[in-house]
Amino acid sequence: MTTEVVANARQEPGLFRLTWPIFFEIFLFMLMGTADTLMLSGVSDAAVSAVGVVNQYVFICILIMEVVSHGASIVVSQYLGARRSAEASRIAAQAITMNFLLGLTVSAGLLLSGDTILGRMNLEAQTLSYARTYWHIAGGFLFLQALINVFSSLIRTYGFTRQSMYVAMGMNVVHVLGNWVLIFGHFGVPAHGVAGAAMSTVMSRAVALGVFAWMLYRVMDVRMARRDFVALTREYVRKILRVGLPSAVEQMTYHGCQTVFLYYVTFLGPAALASRQYANALSHYVFLGSLAIGMGTSIIVGRLVGANRSAEAYARVLKSLKWSVGITVGVDLLAILFREPLIHLFTHDGDILRMTSQVLVLGLLLETGRSFNLVLVNALRAAGDATFPVYMGVLSMVCMSVPLGYFLVFHLHLGLAGVWLAVAADEWTRGMAMWMRWRSRAWERQSLVTPLEGPPVLAH
Repeated sequence: MTTEVVANARQEPGLFRLTWPIFFEIFLFMLMGTADTLMLSGVSDAAVSAVGVVNQYVFICILIMEVVSHGASIVVSQYLGARRSAEASRIAAQAITMNFLLGLTVSAGLLLSGDTILGRMNLEAQTLSYARTYWHIAGGFLFLQALINVFSSLIRTYGFTRQSMYVAMGMNVVHVLGNWVLIFGHFGVPAHGVAGAAMSTVMSRAVALGVFAWMLYRVMDVRMARRDFVALTREYVRKILRVGLPSAVEQMTYHGCQTVFLYYVTFLGPAALASRQYANALSHYVFLGSLAIGMGTSIIVGRLVGANRSAEAYARVLKSLKWSVGITVGVDLLAILFREPLIHLFTHDGDILRMTSQVLVLGLLLETGRSFNLVLVNALRAAGDATFPVYMGVLSMVCMSVPLGYFLVFHLHLGLAGVWLAVAADEWTRGMAMWMRWRSRAWERQSLVTPLEGPPVLAH
């Protein structure tokens, strides 16, 4: 190993130093969703169901907007690993412009399509009214989240995960206070209910965006130039999309299938719809550790692959996977043990309590499979191997899980439990496929950059 490589290795952040701030940052963002659920449950279960339905589509749109942020974070990570910081800065600037334009397009599409989509969702009148209100406010300003995604991803890629966590903390405080004031009406402000939750979301995102933009400028070793925001480079755009498009397609496939499952649940009644929302809100905390480990591992893998140190990347991912599975099992067992008190935080309805308890127990099967995917899919993307998860996603989710869910729910009459079993089957199928792909080391041929390569001539 050369002296330069040894020096580079010493500068690389360890997994724990990267992961614990990511863990708390995601935890804080999840708290925002939980705060909405808890506070809106004080309005009605219909309000909770409405926001859950809208957020299913909002999440898909966020995934569309992560085409650029996912791709840029991986490309920038590999360029940093190859010690090409000036080019990493140019890529970051161009990614911000790309995501801003994409965010505006998505927000406009949501405003134009909202009433049509919700009108076909088999919702009761009150739930539909709430959903339309939330859709128009939160959806119209979704471009703010597009910019937050790219800024926060780049800040983490540069290794400043702790600073990103602090912004998430402030955003969470603003959001909760905004909810308290705008949902229920305090300090002379009228009570806006569901509309208040949407306005609070927009307000907190706007504040966080300003801080993220300032912070990224401060943490970069080579600052972004103004011309890089307006002069897109074909080579950089191609590399961003080479990773970002497959990553987004795979995630959109997943959430598209979840939307189909949501449609199945609408036929099971309002109690099942609310149970699904509460169970999902709790399950987010179960896989939080695996998600943070997967994201932290991807930052390290990107740098190692960029530095042509694939053997270290291979070993790092297998160690991360062991931690991911172990933590998930431990947290899920605690969630199962205390499931009734946890559900009582949201509702005291007997039917909702019974169904939510049932699927939380089944979550042990689902979440252990998910822990494989959260680490291995992130690692494959960071190595540049982003297309394999797409192919497996289509085979497992679309061709197997969705039909299986239909059979379990409507033919075997398993209700909400049938949805959880179908998703668990998909998670384990893809998890084993990703494990075999990583072990095959086929990803070693997918690197996007070579170390110490001379900078290209930029033809704008």
